[in-house]
Amino acid sequence: MNLTEELKKILFEKGADLAGVGSLKGVKNCQFQTGVSVAVALPGNVILDLQDGPTEEYYHLYGTLNEKLNQIVTAGEAFLKAQGYEAYAQTTDRVVVNEENISPIPHKTVATRAGLGWIGKNCLLVTPQYGSAVRISSLLTNAPLGEEEPILKSRCGGCRACVEHCPAQALKGTLWEAGMPRKEIVDAEACYQKQLEIMYERTGIRTDLCGKCFAVCTYTQKYLQSLSEE
Repeated sequence: MNLTEELKKILFEKGADLAGVGSLKGVKNCQFQTGVSVAVALPGNVILDLQDGPTEEYYHLYGTLNEKLNQIVTAGEAFLKAQGYEAYAQTTDRVVVNEENISPIPHKTVATRAGLGWIGKNCLLVTPQYGSAVRISSLLTNAPLGEEEPILKSRCGGCRACVEHCPAQALKGTLWEAGMPRKEIVDAEACYQKQLEIMYERTGIRTDLCGKCFAVCTYTQKYLQSLSEE
């Protein structure tokens, strides 16, 4: 088993549903050459409920999955460091965002470069296996890992499910390409304010969570269909 296989084995054993490796060459302000992306899928019952709006169950699950992702990427960091390589797990307590809520090395950038998926019209990662019903994290390293083929363009085609169901009407229906500014896909402020509004209305919790755009995603619906068939 080579280094990449050993790393992925650890990530999957810790609970990752998807894991991939991609080149970070050319990414601005990134001192690492390689990124490892991991994803965990949301359970079907939570997704079904989110089609009507945010729920308290999703709020608690959101934190639980973030902690699970922290543990996964931290285990990957420890493994690579033990092999003598530099590694940095982008855990929730380490990631710092700017005034526009954008981090220096976004998890979504690592994910698309690692071949996990593309950025949908909902401005979220869309994976072939789970749609956008995933939480993601990432690990940066200089270890010589085998890299997947990056995904550089949207595969959403003419689908507009997320655009038409967005409570804030914040999505612009843009087909993403690598390097595209977020503002060309979504009105982030309108999205944020509407999330605060509907989350408080439905749960009494003041935080920016919604989830409708990924719950109605065509690829998410395919994931739900596969669960029902099982």
